[in-house]
Amino acid sequence: MRLLVVEDDDIVADAIARGLGAAQFSVRRVTSAEAAQAAIADEEFDLAVIDVGLPGSDGLTLVRRLRSAGRGLPTLILTARCTLADKVKALDIGADDFLSKPFEPAELAARCRALVRRASGSVNGTVRLNRLVVDLVGRRLLIDEGEVELTAREWCVLECLVRRVGQIVPKDRVQQALSQSGDDISANAVEVHVSRLRAKLGDAALIRTLRGLGYRLEEAKA
Repeated sequence: MRLLVVEDDDIVADAIARGLGAAQFSVRRVTSAEAAQAAIADEEFDLAVIDVGLPGSDGLTLVRRLRSAGRGLPTLILTARCTLADKVKALDIGADDFLSKPFEPAELAARCRALVRRASGSVNGTVRLNRLVVDLVGRRLLIDEGEVELTAREWCVLECLVRRVGQIVPKDRVQQALSQSGDDISANAVEVHVSRLRAKLGDAALIRTLRGLGYRLEEAKA
């Protein structure tokens, strides 16, 4: 899962990145609302973690701009302000969750997982697609109730696709996800991992390649 962290404090941002990295998130950090908007226009994220106190435009203004532009990217607001009025204001402008500083890294990671699950439409971290059951928390794939063993990279591809079932996932988005470990993944390597996953899914689901656009996971035809 790819997260954007919008935080200008280096110490806080480093702690967030380390905590979320340990929870298997891939994190990109920017220091301002303006840089965040540029990053979101350039790259796909599963969630944005946004501090309220930013230089220039604040975090709430960023959320308001995203919603006004029609972007449904899930957002989690971080702030030292903890009054009820602050929470209500953040939620009313379109934020999806609110966490007061200081916070425990485990709670932040749990809230991030919950928001991403909610956005993907999964229930209790599980996505069902006819004969497929994908456990996003336990990282397990079942076909016809039998578990299918996947490599880490095959799972990474599946996770990208299953979170957007029926939608086009750009090839570079899959490439970014595969590069989370720090290894450079070529476009050709993406095709190899998609092909291997496709073979393991068999006729239980279809990974359609849309030339020049990306991939789409679809239910298998009866």
